[in-house]
Amino acid sequence: MLSIGGVAYMAETSRKKSEKQIIKEKAQRLMEGIAIWASFYRCNPQRFVKDYLNINLKLFQKILLFEMMRNNYFMYVAARGQGKTWLTALFCIVRCILFPKTKICIASATRPQANEVLSKITDDFMKNYGWGSENLKNEISYSVVGNNKAVIEFKNGSWIKVVTAADSGRGNRANILIIDEFRMVDLDTINTVLKRFLTAPRQPNYLNNPKYAHLLERNKEIYMSSAWYKSHWSFEKAKAYVVNTLDDKKKYFICGLPYQISIMEGLLSREQIEDEMSESDFDETKFSMEMECLWYGDTDGAFFTFDDITQRRKLQTAIYPPSITGNSRLLKIPELLPNERRILSVDVALMASKKNKNDASSIIINSAIPTSNNNYLSNIVFLENHEGLTTDELALIVRRLYHQYKCTDLVIDTNGVGLGVYDALVQDMLDHETGELYPALSCCNDKLMAERCKVENAPKVIWSIKANANFNNEACILLRSGFQLGKINLLVSEFESEEILKDRIKGFNKMLPYEQMQYKMPYVQTTLLVYELINLEHEIKGTNIKITEKSGMRKDRYSSLAYNYWVQCQLEREMLRKPKSGFNAEEYASKLRKLNKKPRAY
Repeated sequence: MLSIGGVAYMAETSRKKSEKQIIKEKAQRLMEGIAIWASFYRCNPQRFVKDYLNINLKLFQKILLFEMMRNNYFMYVAARGQGKTWLTALFCIVRCILFPKTKICIASATRPQANEVLSKITDDFMKNYGWGSENLKNEISYSVVGNNKAVIEFKNGSWIKVVTAADSGRGNRANILIIDEFRMVDLDTINTVLKRFLTAPRQPNYLNNPKYAHLLERNKEIYMSSAWYKSHWSFEKAKAYVVNTLDDKKKYFICGLPYQISIMEGLLSREQIEDEMSESDFDETKFSMEMECLWYGDTDGAFFTFDDITQRRKLQTAIYPPSITGNSRLLKIPELLPNERRILSVDVALMASKKNKNDASSIIINSAIPTSNNNYLSNIVFLENHEGLTTDELALIVRRLYHQYKCTDLVIDTNGVGLGVYDALVQDMLDHETGELYPALSCCNDKLMAERCKVENAPKVIWSIKANANFNNEACILLRSGFQLGKINLLVSEFESEEILKDRIKGFNKMLPYEQMQYKMPYVQTTLLVYELINLEHEIKGTNIKITEKSGMRKDRYSSLAYNYWVQCQLEREMLRKPKSGFNAEEYASKLRKLNKKPRAY
């Protein structure tokens, strides 16, 4: 026990401390307190979000945020509308604040998609719509989110940067790599470009002390997406993550949260889902992947496989009718190349019946380019579907597109309701919208059908298809072979189309959503075509293959494409019967370059 004199002595000693010493001791106590709280919040990021950012998280968000902080490898397969982008943005904020000098790169197939993460920070969290925090504004020193540059910098040396998942991203460095919608990114790009960002871990100042030199941090890889096809590399990666998650020695985590979680947490309406599932064009496959987090595999013994088809999605640019492009020279429908055959096909379905409520008329345009070995290479540059049209309405649309696209061949199934459309096409037709008078067309492959045309000297360009078991067998086998041999090119996905359209169409980003969708629609239709193809079922009937659609699904796009490619094969046979003309591929390519100042996408 200290004496009164001793207390007096200590008081005197304290008074003798310099002001500088007192400030130093206070600063030390403050830093010790910060260190304690920083350690606590690093282990409990959900508490940091509540205490510092004033954000209340739902239970599944707390768990995901905790696992993102804890593990070196993280994969989240999310149902649509679950707030995946919002959670990613929140993680970036928490990580950058609690771990000074953190460097985060966010990559995706398209820059606008990756920019959404930063936009969540600048437009939502920083603007404090009832749940944000002023503290966040005080942490950030600089931010810009644009097409050319997207970065957020923190006062403590941390930053978040957006890059496009492409070769152009080479040279970036980061401690954390986040790949948004990783299923849309090429695996080779991930391995050779994006992963190379993670060359060195974070280097906080305490590591300069030899005592802590062994405490090196690991870099992080974070993958976010919805489910996709089992034949895709993303499924194999997900399986690898499952295996490593079960290994206690490895810091891996993977989860898939279906739409039921969203309903339970109030992020999604049950009635909305029920309405969506009751619609006539409900796509079970797409719903399973996007909402149920189920990886979809080809039907056992599928006739058309996802791998065969998806690797043919190479065309970057669709060709649009003047109704969309107006008088734009850049988007003008190109002139026919030498020996090109431009084939329009239509699978006819008119007024929808209760029995066939899913039927639709499908129109496809194929720019078939000759190759050096007397074959044609299909380029499916235009697709559209129509429901509930009359005979005359559909015939006019077909005839207008045939004229606008400078087509050389027209393919139509003349069985059933298709005969009425054919009869309209073999007559002169006035287009009241454009003022064009379209002359009658006639049939080239069926004498009896040609006789239905009463106009003399009408061009014989229509291929009449009388679909039966033998024809259907031949058509489906030819189509599958076309994909397997690499003779058919399809448009890229609608996700990839955004960057393409932005570069090609001036002012695309400023267009209204419905205007942008007009340009995206051929890409969307191509995706729907792929869905149709891989979901088709088949059975052997005698010596023939019978292709059928699953209950509630369609095959109109398949039928139109099958007709189209069958005609292309007939044209190839005609070409083979002709004497060879000494085709020179280099000479031909030279001619094409002269004809086209800008190279065509295919």
